[in-house]
Amino acid sequence: MARPLFGGALSALIPSNATDVSELREVPDNQEVFVHSQTDQSVIIELMEYQDQVDDAQAARYHFEDLAGSNKASAEGLWEVQGVEPLPLSQLRLQECSSAWILTGTQIISKFNEEAKNTVNMYLCVMRLPQFTTDILLTFNHPVTISPLSSSAGVGEDGGWTLQDFHTLLKSLQLLDPGVFG
Repeated sequence: MARPLFGGALSALIPSNATDVSELREVPDNQEVFVHSQTDQSVIIELMEYQDQVDDAQAARYHFEDLAGSNKASAEGLWEVQGVEPLPLSQLRLQECSSAWILTGTQIISKFNEEAKNTVNMYLCVMRLPQFTTDILLTFNHPVTISPLSSSAGVGEDGGWTLQDFHTLLKSLQLLDPGVFG
C-alpha cells in the first residue's frame, strides 16, 4: 500500500521493515527519511531546488557531488560514480516529471561525524520538475563495509532492501497535491 509523504502531498510504496526516522528524531521539512529496522540501510526522499544551470543528464551527478560534500566525502578517493542512466518516464507514475536519472555510486563516509568510515553504495535518482522549480531526489544508501569503530558496527549487513525495492519506490512515487511545492 502506498504511504503518504509530505503530509499527503506525495505517496509511494516504501520498502518493508521501514522505520520513519521522524518518529525518532527531527527531520527537515523537505525530507522524508526511512531506515531499515534490521540493517543500516536508508531511503531518503528530498524536495530540492531545481538546478536550472545544470543539464538534465548532469543533474544526478550534481546532487551526488553535493551529497559528497555534505557527507565530508568530497576529498579525492572518498567518492566514485559508477554510472548514470536515464529512467524512462513511461515507467513512472509521476507524470509531472520532465526527466529522471539514476546514478550508481559509492561514498566512504562516517555516521554522525564519527572518525570511523563506512563504505556505502548509493543509488540516487533525480526526478526533474522544472514547472515547480523542484528536483525530487531519492537516495538509497546501502552500506557494504562498516568499520568496527562505527556506531553502526554489529548492525546486520546481510538481507535488507534490494535495488528492486528502490526501483519499486521510484516507479510508484506520485504527486497528489502540487501545493507542496509552494
